[in-house]
This record gives sequence, structure tokens and C-alpha cells, in this order.
Amino acid sequence: MLFKNITVIDDGFHVLSDAFVATEGDKISYVGTQRPAGEYGREYDGRGKLLMSGFINAHAHSPMTLMRGYGENLKLQDWLTGKIFPFEEHLDSNAVYWGTMLAVAESLQYGIVSTSDMYYFCDAMVRAVADSGTKANISRSLTNFTGAPAKSMQSYREMKALYRSSHNAENGRIKIDLSLHAEYTSDPQTAGALAEYAKEIQDTVMHIHVSETAAEQMECIARHGMTPAAYLAEAGLFDVPALAAHCVYSTDEDLEIFRDKGVTVATNPISNMKLASGICDAARVLDRGIGLAIGTDSVASNNSLDFFEEMKVMAIGNKVSVSDPEVMTPRQVLAAATAGGAKAQRRDDCGSIRAGNRADIIVLDISVPNMHPVHDMINNLVYSCSGRSVVMTMVDGRVLYENGEFHTIDIEKTVYEAEKATDNILRKL
Repeated sequence: MLFKNITVIDDGFHVLSDAFVATEGDKISYVGTQRPAGEYGREYDGRGKLLMSGFINAHAHSPMTLMRGYGENLKLQDWLTGKIFPFEEHLDSNAVYWGTMLAVAESLQYGIVSTSDMYYFCDAMVRAVADSGTKANISRSLTNFTGAPAKSMQSYREMKALYRSSHNAENGRIKIDLSLHAEYTSDPQTAGALAEYAKEIQDTVMHIHVSETAAEQMECIARHGMTPAAYLAEAGLFDVPALAAHCVYSTDEDLEIFRDKGVTVATNPISNMKLASGICDAARVLDRGIGLAIGTDSVASNNSLDFFEEMKVMAIGNKVSVSDPEVMTPRQVLAAATAGGAKAQRRDDCGSIRAGNRADIIVLDISVPNMHPVHDMINNLVYSCSGRSVVMTMVDGRVLYENGEFHTIDIEKTVYEAEKATDNILRKL
């Protein structure tokens, strides 16, 4: 496919006007301002359009789309124990499949090409991602409230089976990560067993909730005499590439651990602010030389997967939190939303528009009034744009969404089945 006469954000975050981007198979084969030689099949006239790398959602719980708008105006722990956990007790693989598919559809609509997902009934999630043609890093999250030996737990066995069956499935579109849900939902022996397995397989990412609330931070110190980050590092969970979600209350010492261990921080600004947990000091993360990515968290705590909203709130929230309008530039935000997420997922050939990378491409309509005038296109993308501007989402060179149409998802059936699954659960509560 050849995109022509189109504005392009390249891998250096330079804006190219009247440019050309060619794809062959699942790869980008050309980026430049001169038309490449050869035939490319479909030609897409990009006048009034912008082409950029698709977004990477670095922390999510996709099946929780079934809980959109359920349990509002509650503190995190009250929300979890009073609403979310009781609902989740009635989930099954069918509900998780359709909840995931609904999230995938919304993601494609808003330009998200890959998601780092943490949940259970993960076989159903793998099927949804495979069927839709998108990408995901999926982890079966471990919790342990009983003190049972980790290796005896059904969840531990499911985690290992999932890795064996699905890691690098669908030509690498699906990767299987490992996950300890959090320090406060497990125990040291579970953390140790998971660290042991991670070191055994190596080819994985460790995905963990870290320091989401002040209570989590303080209670961990009371239990173990150290912060969650220090506890997880001591347990060996950061001895493989790791993704630390939230990090709202991370200390300077915690950030040193992240930097030294190569941990990527996934900030979730809207979810954290909506639950009044605070906001990760993302500027401080970058200043320390730590990898930064952006997540939406669940739709139950966010209500939307519009990544443009996430970027804008991240930029503005960080400025407000430190009373400094100069922190978190639009280019830093856009880098976290694309290349930063790809690095977190260990997808070295994703996250930017350059020849040889996977063709994970989104096209935006920039002819609309809210995108003009253009003093700086990247400023407009972060502060003025919205998910409604996405007119095409391509994953591995395959167009999955274009002009309101889903090419791999029966959206009417997906909405119907997701609503049906939700109603079935609500009747049991």
C-alpha cells in the first residue's frame, strides 16, 4: 500500500509534508518526500490527513469494559471490594471474550494498535486478539490471599500454560507477559516463585501494579520495612524487563531502582485522577532516565480508551502537580504514547514510522477546524486532537478500521454479546 501526499510524523518526531509511506506485507518499506519506485497496490491519497505510529496502551484490563460506568464516585479500595470484585466473581470465558473484543474495537477506533493487558480467563483474551488482528501483551495476573504454595495454585498453572501455548503467537502479534498483581494482593513466596519462573524463561516482561495509592505505599512499608518497588526488586521480579503501572507515590529511591533495573513506568493519568489517587510525576521519571509509557487502566476506572484524552490529561496533570508549565512537552508525551509503549512491550520493530518497522499505522483527519491553524503539529496532536479524528488503523500492514467500519470485528454482534454478558452478571448480584 502507498500513502501519498500525506503529512507524516516520522521516527524522529519530525513533521514531513506531502510525504510518501509505503508498506509491503507487515512492514513499512519506505518513508520520504519523493515518490518511491514500484507498484504498491492500493494508493491512499492523504491530502488533509496525517500518518503516524499507532498508540501502545501500556496498562489495561480490557475485559473490564463490561463495567464501564459501574461503581462511580468511590475510593479505590471501596470501589474494588464493593463493586468490582463481586462483579468479577461471576465472569466466565464468554464474558471475557466479548469484553475484550469490545475493548479492541474501541481501541482500534481511537488508534491503539497494541495493549499490555493484565487479567484472567486469558485464553479468551488471546482468542479475541487473534480474531481481531490487533496486538497485545497478555498476562495472567497472580494473586494469593490464602498463603497457599504458589506452584499449587490454579492461577500459577494457568500462567505457565498460557506462556507455552500463546507466547509469540500470530506471527508475534500476541506476547505473553508475567504478572504479579501487586505486593498487597500476594505474599513473598508467591513473588519468589514467579521471579524464579521469569528467570527460567527470560523472554518475557513482568507487569505489576506499583505504588498506586498512598495507602498501598504506607502499608507495604509497615509490612516489610520497604516500599513496594524495593520489595519487588528484592524478590527478584525486576531481574527481567518489567513494566510498573501507576507509580503515583514512587520515591526518589524507587526511581533509582527502576533506572538501575531497566523498569519502564506506565502512567495512567485519567484513571488515577478519577479515583483521586494522584498522578505519577512523569517528568521526574524522564529526568531520571527511566522509560515512560502511557496506559488507560480499565474502562471501569477511566470510562474511555480515547488515547488523545490520555495524552492531554497527562501533559496538563503533570504541569499542575508540580506547578510548572514547562514540564512534559508534547513531544515527550507523544513519545511515551508510541515508542515508549513499544519499548515496554519489547517490540523493537514497532512504535515509530521508519522503514523496516512493522506497519502499525494510524491516519488522522487534520482538515477539521480544531486542528487549525498549525503553529506546531505535535502541539495540536496532544492538545487539540481527539479520537474522533482517527480515520484508519492498520496493524502489521492490515487495515483493521477505516472510516467507521471494522474490517475484522462484527461490531453489532460484539455490542450485543457484551451487553448480554453484563446483564447476566448483574442479575446474579
